[in-house]
Amino acid sequence: MPAKRPPVPLSRDRIIEAALHIADGQGLRRLTMRRLGDALQVEAMAIYHHLPRGKEALLDALAEHVTTVAVDPAGLRTWQDVAGAWAHAGRAALLEHPGVLALALTKPPQGTALLAIREQTEQLAASGLREPGPAVRTLRAYTMGSVAVEIQRSGWAAPAEPDGEPDAAAVPLPRAAAPESTDAAVAAFDRGLHAVLKGLGEP
Repeated sequence: MPAKRPPVPLSRDRIIEAALHIADGQGLRRLTMRRLGDALQVEAMAIYHHLPRGKEALLDALAEHVTTVAVDPAGLRTWQDVAGAWAHAGRAALLEHPGVLALALTKPPQGTALLAIREQTEQLAASGLREPGPAVRTLRAYTMGSVAVEIQRSGWAAPAEPDGEPDAAAVPLPRAAAPESTDAAVAAFDRGLHAVLKGLGEP
């Protein structure tokens, strides 16, 4: 008889991974500490050892996770190249977990996400952009807004609640909208990004 594998130790990373799976598949409303504990095969109280503030700390951690990106500036010659790389990295991170987009839009950046913003600002300054701070704000606003529209058009819809109503915390898909192809979505994002970068470069 094969020996049983020891249980995987509970960790902050495992908690976040399981929570993202629930949010993406069932919506934020369905993300409860009890349901998360069931998914991790632990008592809900065990999660509090890693997230002492409970549900609020969990939501903060999810927002931080999907808004923390990094860009290697090596080979990026202009500030426009740097800015574009950060915008695309942010888009990819948000699209990977559409169920928590609402948190990314409403939670203030903190922890590693705040450090990423600082790094982005420093890279833009080093690449020649005179006012990198306001530029980062503009780029983040464009990226998040564009991703929200893209998710609506992608075919991803808010998971239904038990009573048949959609989860209001997720991004709903207009039923009349046709799903947008990946190529069309990238092209639309790049068109808007080009316009934003052109505006940032004007005196």
